[in-house]
Amino acid sequence: FEKGTCREPEWGLKECFQNHYVYLANSSGIKVGITREHQIPTRWLDQGAIQALPIVKVKNRLHSGLIETRLSGFIADKTQWQRLLKQEAEKVDFTIQRDLVLKSLSDFKEFEFDILPMEEKEFQYPVLSYPEKIKSLNFDKLNLIEGVLTGLKGQYLILDTGVLNVRQAQGYKIIFEEIT
Repeated sequence: FEKGTCREPEWGLKECFQNHYVYLANSSGIKVGITREHQIPTRWLDQGAIQALPIVKVKNRLHSGLIETRLSGFIADKTQWQRLLKQEAEKVDFTIQRDLVLKSLSDFKEFEFDILPMEEKEFQYPVLSYPEKIKSLNFDKLNLIEGVLTGLKGQYLILDTGVLNVRQAQGYKIIFEEIT
């Protein structure tokens, strides 16, 4: 963008040059992530997080990505989706991880960021039972997916026959029927 080679500068201004947050979340264990201000708490819910803690706020996407990259050296930056769907994650005390993050950023002088107060968020999901084995269901491979809905966590429908990633099902017509 700064070099004038951005293919869509209006999109860059709208999406990249707004406040971004670096956060810790607990979905399948502790992970670091980034999100735009208007995506809070949607981003965490989409990931199936049971806890989330915003750590710092920066003025653009690039800076949040640089911080996330630095932190991913000692905190995972991906959710283990199979683990997320096999069990409820155990709650963690974010205090120690937050202190490690802030210590790691204490010498990070490339740009300004605002340290946020310790305000943890917690979430619950309607899950009656978790599957013992994860079987991914996909409309690209199956014309019909049937099963009893046993839960909803993040972007996943948990059925007694497997799990369906709703994001991957975008564009398909889905009909839910109640069986009595």
